[in-house]
Amino acid sequence: MNEEQRNHQAQIKQVDPMDKRSSQDKPLSEKTSADFAKYFETTYEPPNLNKARKRGRDKVNVHYDFGIPEDMENIGKGKKFLIRTYGCQMNEHDTEVMAGILTEMGYEPTSETNEADIILLNTCAIRENAENKVFGEIGHLKPLKLEKPDLILGVCGCMSQEESVVNRIMKKHQHVDLIFGTHNIHRLPHLVKEAMFGKEKIVEVWSKEGDVIENLPKARKGKIKAWVNIMYGCDKFCTYCIVPMTRGKERSRLPEDIIQEVRHLAAQGYQEITLLGQNVNAYGKDLEDMEYGLGDLMEDLHRIDIPRIRFTTSHPRDFDDRLIEVLAKGGNLLDHIHLPVQSGSSEILKKMNRKYTRESYLELVRKIREAMPNATLTTDIIVGFPNETEEQFEETMSLVEEVGFEAAYTFIYSPREGTPAARKKDDVPEEVKKQRLYRLNELVNKQSAESMKKYQDKVVKVLVEGESKKDPDILAGYTEKNKLVNFKGPTSSIGKIVEVKVTEAKTWSLNGIMVEKTVEVE
Repeated sequence: MNEEQRNHQAQIKQVDPMDKRSSQDKPLSEKTSADFAKYFETTYEPPNLNKARKRGRDKVNVHYDFGIPEDMENIGKGKKFLIRTYGCQMNEHDTEVMAGILTEMGYEPTSETNEADIILLNTCAIRENAENKVFGEIGHLKPLKLEKPDLILGVCGCMSQEESVVNRIMKKHQHVDLIFGTHNIHRLPHLVKEAMFGKEKIVEVWSKEGDVIENLPKARKGKIKAWVNIMYGCDKFCTYCIVPMTRGKERSRLPEDIIQEVRHLAAQGYQEITLLGQNVNAYGKDLEDMEYGLGDLMEDLHRIDIPRIRFTTSHPRDFDDRLIEVLAKGGNLLDHIHLPVQSGSSEILKKMNRKYTRESYLELVRKIREAMPNATLTTDIIVGFPNETEEQFEETMSLVEEVGFEAAYTFIYSPREGTPAARKKDDVPEEVKKQRLYRLNELVNKQSAESMKKYQDKVVKVLVEGESKKDPDILAGYTEKNKLVNFKGPTSSIGKIVEVKVTEAKTWSLNGIMVEKTVEVE
């Protein structure tokens, strides 16, 4: 997805040098967690990427006993919290859990920075630009912290799992009170208590992922669409990706817990759920004493009376025939499939450690098309992987054309500290990479515009999510194929699936007129 598309949908490299303090002090880049440990009297458990890389065989236990400690149940009464979220749907879902926990502690949400008594930055480590945004926000919050000393300012999420990030915060951003990671969100009440009453910063980042914690409260946004996490972590170790270290090994939730959650959401009137996982179609491979994968789970969910079920994000290596067979049944199982390819060159894919080839990816697409001729495919693509040749880039361009992707998230490769790819020397000039990205985006835009034309004058079913940010008289929602539709209609349509006749097909969205009949969902 290019910047134009991101800006369109959003309507519903600064360098920070790490200078030496003195000739006697180490530069920040050379400091380790041991250099900071002496400053602590309370919780200090820093991250360790080397430890996080190791995949032990420890049994993953499931816990159903989460609860707010009695002495923290009303600690937030009369106070407010604000969580700023960066990154993927998994981070958004983590924010829902943290908001749920804080709400049960008595806090109320606010969107106003000046009103907040707790501010948490839920961070993403995928790209350098995301980190720069977070550090910029940390800097902007310093005057507020000086003005309100009792304000608790915390950094959590994937960035917190990186030792270099934590060290940088410790060294340069003394106004941050609390740092915790992706594996210990359920510990939030205890961490807030320590931040309130302790004398020092609180750092608790588990490099071992821990167990699966059920029964966590969630403060979901609205009553229309919901995310349901079905597994945690990733074992693929793509050479460019930090996620296996920040999110840990693959751990699947038990099928019965997922099914119960979806049934509960259906009973509450939700119209669409998205199953989440870093590698969602590896679901079930770690479950002991049962053969049960994503295809089996989707078949069981297919029987639940909820209009729409999606899943993200897939890895082509784990997208099996059983899943294709179940998806082909249709109904509430939607045939919009996001299938990240990353590159169209088998050589680059090998260097990325993706463990599939161009040919095997195209064979998977053929199988999907054969079973679901009208399936919509979207993807992720990285341009400018270290030493990518012009010929290898052209292979990506030809694959995009051959598959006919209707949208793509496109990026210039961003090196992440601690990954194998970051150690590679790169002889491709940045300007060449930018030109390749421009050419790729032109092709994706063209294919997206062409795919939209087939909706002209057609009637589509739209799940109405709300009013347009640009015009309150315009409603907006998404089709089963995940196409954004803007149209005029009564606000009573929000939360319902309605029929809209398309009057204008644009590159990334459709305009239309609401058809009087409403698609009733019992």
